[in-house]
Amino acid sequence: MSRYKNSQYARQEELITSSDIFSGDKGNGYFMGKPRPFVLRNGTNNLYAPIRDGVITYFKDNKISWWRGHAPSGHTLSSQIACLNHLFSIMNDEKAVLAMLNGVRNEFEEVLPVKCDANPQYIGFEVVSDNDYLNENTLTRGSNCTSVDAFIYAVHKGDKKKWLIPIEWKYTEHYANLDKSNEDRQGEEKGSNGKGQERVRRYSALTDAASQLKSLNSYYGSIYYQEPFYQLMRQTLWAENIVKHSKGEPFEAEDYLHIHVIPNENKDLLDKKYRVSGKNMEETWRSMLNDQSKYIIVDPQKLFEPITGKYPELAEYLKKRYW
Repeated sequence: MSRYKNSQYARQEELITSSDIFSGDKGNGYFMGKPRPFVLRNGTNNLYAPIRDGVITYFKDNKISWWRGHAPSGHTLSSQIACLNHLFSIMNDEKAVLAMLNGVRNEFEEVLPVKCDANPQYIGFEVVSDNDYLNENTLTRGSNCTSVDAFIYAVHKGDKKKWLIPIEWKYTEHYANLDKSNEDRQGEEKGSNGKGQERVRRYSALTDAASQLKSLNSYYGSIYYQEPFYQLMRQTLWAENIVKHSKGEPFEAEDYLHIHVIPNENKDLLDKKYRVSGKNMEETWRSMLNDQSKYIIVDPQKLFEPITGKYPELAEYLKKRYW
């Protein structure tokens, strides 16, 4: 078990028993069929109190699926919930979103409304493309296709080009050495590898054609089908293909920056030596990228740092809850 994940279990359980951060929810909610002390009975209490109604409305209005269900998860280590708790409060604050983005890389002069939303603001959540460029046969926000946890649409300072800013959010995640190119479909004969073959069929030609990702002679068993790189590969293809076909999307763009939010303390994700490379997570992923400037890792507290003074109550909540 991850040392960091265990520390966060203990942290959330302590908050459940000794604070009012979850509005009196006593935990022991059900997760995977069993009551767990770190799972809230009412998942809405997992959200920062001032955003609860707004988040529920946003997911309903934009037909977004919740992780593992039809409502906010009560699992206090949910990264979907962590992302919303950090970013939802500022989504309509143009200056704050721009300051936060420029804290990651000081290159942008403007952020634009995320036009795929029913009520466009300056951050979107669980965003998908309008067209199926990745052969996934579905475009449901939040499930069964490539989507990004959060999304910003920005204008670059120098050449005034519009950029896509997909954000992948991690909290306590870490991964075993599972090969997603070698999985069976449910109900298929063991070893038939139907699910894995379908994945490789979907993405290998796209990877070959990508300018950012390095091509391989064979994709079976490769880095692209190990987590977290499987997610990063698909999101890179997602961004690159929206740029390529942007006239058919709500976002006309000429470039992108892929932001990966990971707590510095999550060493089980960041420092693991991955079997496919013998290197840590960042070194492993960067070895597959042609343009290193398009990918950046940032700690969530560091991401929020430029706007802490503007949102002191939210910052205090996030410090108590996550930092």
